[in-house]
Amino acid sequence: MPYTQNVYIIDGCRTPFLKAAGRPGPFAAADLAVAAGQPLVARQAFAPEDFDEVIIGCVGPGVEEANIGRVVSLRLGCGDSTPAWTVARNCASGMQALDSAAANIASKRSDLVLAGGTEAMSHAPVLFSRAFVNWLADWAGASGMPGKLKALARFKPSSLAPVIGLLKGLTDPVVGLSMGQTAEQIAHRFGISREAMDAFAHASHERLAAAADRGVFDREMVPIFDPDGNCYRHDQGLRRDSSEEKLAQLKPVFDRPAGCVTAGNSAQVSDGCAWLVLAGRAAVERHGLKVRGRLLDCQWAALDPAQMGLGPAHAVARLLHRHGLGIKDIDYWEINEAFAGQVLACLAAWRSDAYCRRFLNWPGALGEIRHERLNLDGGGISMGHPVGASGARIVLHALGVLERKQWRRAIATLCIGGGQGGAMLLERATA
Repeated sequence: MPYTQNVYIIDGCRTPFLKAAGRPGPFAAADLAVAAGQPLVARQAFAPEDFDEVIIGCVGPGVEEANIGRVVSLRLGCGDSTPAWTVARNCASGMQALDSAAANIASKRSDLVLAGGTEAMSHAPVLFSRAFVNWLADWAGASGMPGKLKALARFKPSSLAPVIGLLKGLTDPVVGLSMGQTAEQIAHRFGISREAMDAFAHASHERLAAAADRGVFDREMVPIFDPDGNCYRHDQGLRRDSSEEKLAQLKPVFDRPAGCVTAGNSAQVSDGCAWLVLAGRAAVERHGLKVRGRLLDCQWAALDPAQMGLGPAHAVARLLHRHGLGIKDIDYWEINEAFAGQVLACLAAWRSDAYCRRFLNWPGALGEIRHERLNLDGGGISMGHPVGASGARIVLHALGVLERKQWRRAIATLCIGGGQGGAMLLERATA
């Protein structure tokens, strides 16, 4: 259901998205959230303690970041008496945090909320195998030198082979497919070619480069500093020398040798955080806040996990139906670029009479999204996709585009590992 009370967007910001480079990056997930949150909170017309709650989405917080929402809230100075909590809905965790905050504001349980998402994918753990963990338990439980020697005799060096936590997390445990394999399946289903995927990926880099050069992200992005004093100001995933010719040389990753999904036309593994400040009418009036926009509604949908990337097609259809809107009524779209083939498959699904009738309960094709109204400034392929943060990032950026273009409505949507989709409807403040 649409939010029953006005939910206002007051402000927001994000960190640069930092590309994972084979070893843990300079920031843990909580560090990123604090680095982004400090300047955001400091520029508000109210004290950090005035937040009614803090909600953050995060898929894989570190073991030292249990209930990372509370850790971050305290480090931001929101005070002992401000409740804080953490949500996880895979790639849509940041959007889930916004939806949870908006629902609480609409029901008047809260009136001023800091909500967003954070992720340090480069810090995903490298784990011991189950065989080695079992051996360690036997070793610890062995008594005396004879017992230790017996346990030592059962040790197998092969048990030391590491388990890469990130690869486990990006594989669906129900259908046994990686996210990239699901992208291969839906691209094949809709006849998305390798050339189309690479062209989309190249355009993502071109658009991000042009936006960065024009200062589009100056309001949205805050610089962050690591403990050694190094400053990070820009998204690190941008490849200014990207070309369709170079992308065509990359080998398939998930379906060798015949697949089409490569590292170049997939989202980059990265670290980052995005926050929004949300408020109800009473908080706006009490603190004299300037409203930038409104969150109107959010829709969640689910489907076969093997078809995971089509989640946005389902969520958007239900959201549009509830509001009596069509694709032509939405001025701007942010579709998270998990994979080029996945975004293109969603666009193809909306153009398909057969798919819309059979799977979306729509009387015919929803229609076409114009190229110039979609992901104008790049996306996950070029800037990166920190899974806990992207859902908040695309909402924040969609609002920025509405302001820049003086457009009214936007939808931000993304696919979700496990076979789900999320879509959020927002509008720019016009007065």
